[in-house]
Amino acid sequence: MGMRFAGRLVLFAAAIMAVAGAADADDRPPIRIGDVSSYSALPIGARGYRQGWELARDQINDRGGVLGRKIEIIARDDAGKPDAAITQAAQLVDAEHVDLLTGTILSNVGLAVSDFAKRRKIFFLASQPLTDALIWEKRSRYTFRLRPSTYTQTAILAQEAAKLPARRWTTIAPNYEFGQAAVANFKQELRRLRPDVEFVSEQWPPLGKLDAGSVVQAMTAGNPEAIFNATFGSDLVRLVREGTTRNAFANRTVVSLLTGEPEYLAPLKDEAPAGWIVTGYPWSEIATPEHRAFVEAYRARFKDSPNIGALIGYINTLVLAKAIEAAGSTDTEALIAAMEHVKIDSPCGPVSFRAVDHQSTLGIYIGKLAVKDGQGVMTDWRYVDGALHQPSDADVLAKIKDE
Repeated sequence: MGMRFAGRLVLFAAAIMAVAGAADADDRPPIRIGDVSSYSALPIGARGYRQGWELARDQINDRGGVLGRKIEIIARDDAGKPDAAITQAAQLVDAEHVDLLTGTILSNVGLAVSDFAKRRKIFFLASQPLTDALIWEKRSRYTFRLRPSTYTQTAILAQEAAKLPARRWTTIAPNYEFGQAAVANFKQELRRLRPDVEFVSEQWPPLGKLDAGSVVQAMTAGNPEAIFNATFGSDLVRLVREGTTRNAFANRTVVSLLTGEPEYLAPLKDEAPAGWIVTGYPWSEIATPEHRAFVEAYRARFKDSPNIGALIGYINTLVLAKAIEAAGSTDTEALIAAMEHVKIDSPCGPVSFRAVDHQSTLGIYIGKLAVKDGQGVMTDWRYVDGALHQPSDADVLAKIKDE
């Protein structure tokens, strides 16, 4: 009896220790991630972005978190302003004691937070800004970037443009970092592929303040055969409506960056300009099992359809979780080393990060616009792997300044 009782005590003690261990794991402090994004300035895309990271965060936490710790994401609004973004990032680091930073949408805001992260020596995964300067001229070893760069997206569009018979081109883009880089890259790549093309004019409306009448008039004055467009949001809506009214797009090919993304097509409804060659996100037609699983989970949770922001928010959080797991901690130097070897299977396919410039290999969807059931959609689309359209290491090193 004594031996049997002693054995029971051992088993009981082991059970108590197991329960205590589980409780300790649950009581461990969460991994705190600080997110800075334009929640008020770009509400439609930012709402999707937030819902995307909320879905990924909860899926990760339901599986036990990372390194036995839950993930907590503390979001702050940068109002689309670099100064506000720096203030919010500082509060996240100093008051909220976050372990790392992520987020940003606008290119100038992303650059500001990257500079802050460099000064404070804290890891930063830029989720959505597209500027090439973020990974080249103003590169920081503390910053990585998820979305395909302006260079990658415009290089892919330029390859499509080079197949067209058009020789006379005009460009229109918002007059800030993203727009300037988009036009410069498109012109450079198209000229390389088609030395016979010429650019007859450039239009540079201020972001969010496009005067559609004067812009369309100036855009068509040089009688271009084709148009490269990089406006988005409310500027895109005004451009499309005024251009359609004036028949500015009739008999002209338009190659347009970002226009096929759901958040930019939705306001246009049946006014979406059919035939434009665009980059975007045809979420309802992507049939891979990984993407279907994401869409089904997203729609079940939010009773809404995902936009590109939602997709990026979801993938961004998966990347952070994988990096922390690979690093074995949230130590900045360990995260930097881990990120250069991270590879995840995303809803779009494999994604990794290049050591030379910290750019991800996430690709883009390219196709043409059409109207279906009163709404703009992408047709004849395909996914293009970002890894196939990035500059060589030698070219990147030539662009990077000494830190």
